[in-house]
Amino acid sequence: MKILNLDPDFQIPAADSIGFETFTFHGGEPHLKLHLPPVSFYTEEEVLIVQRICRSDDFMLLLLATDALRRTGYRRVGGGLPYFPAARQDRLMTPGEPLSVKVYTQIINAQRYERVWTFDPHSDVVPALLDNVEVISNENFVKKVIQKIDSQSLVLVAPDAGAAKKLRKLAAHLGNLDLVLCEKQRNVQNGHLTGFQVFSNNLEGRDCLIVDDICDGGATFTGIAKALKAKNAGRVFLAVSHGIFSGGFEKFEGLLDGILTTDSFKNVENEGVVQVLLATVSPEIFRPHHYSSFQNLKSLVV
Repeated sequence: MKILNLDPDFQIPAADSIGFETFTFHGGEPHLKLHLPPVSFYTEEEVLIVQRICRSDDFMLLLLATDALRRTGYRRVGGGLPYFPAARQDRLMTPGEPLSVKVYTQIINAQRYERVWTFDPHSDVVPALLDNVEVISNENFVKKVIQKIDSQSLVLVAPDAGAAKKLRKLAAHLGNLDLVLCEKQRNVQNGHLTGFQVFSNNLEGRDCLIVDDICDGGATFTGIAKALKAKNAGRVFLAVSHGIFSGGFEKFEGLLDGILTTDSFKNVENEGVVQVLLATVSPEIFRPHHYSSFQNLKSLVV
């Protein structure tokens, strides 16, 4: 089993990793060259390409690496995408828009990967559209978050109807934790959020953990945090699987007592954020029959 880590800041350690170099042509096209001699015949050894998708060039590099491996003689190729691109564009909201997630999944399926693993996709649409998909849930991540918070009165918070379905299952798996549901209204024309509601009469000082898959601009979570405080919440924490944080962190000051995320999208350096390495919370990635070199990998606690 060989590993090709395309992102220098997101590495799955491997005894047999593939080196490479990249550059960009003057016309703007990314390019890649593997440090891997071709095999004299098609080998049955599998190669897993791991890539964080933060921009379109990252996605293109994944496709180029796939082609390069196949031309070198490796036909058993798998893909690891910690953050699946365009997962939020899983339905048509206004006329004239593309169904972006369909476009990305069609391209991935065209690569004929042995398997594709991804972490906590936005909805069931991604695994429904992807061939040979292996979904890594956020359960172990949230477990570690709860250990870090160390609260005796913790309640999980679903920030909207989309998160509620997953959180009901998660709350049950974590020992039937109490769950508070929230609601918001979104203007589909401009994305503006209003009407934040918390369906609880009085939280009586209980600590709250908002759990969701993605934090982009953060307006959902500032609105929910204010609504929780209005219902007498204690400390308020945010746990998001994929931290984009395009709006920065200043808006969370005074509203959130802590933010916890993984390195699935990017590395975050902020004193108010605890980042958990995805490799330490997702042992499914390192199953011995696929990843024999990881059998002795230790599980780390935040």
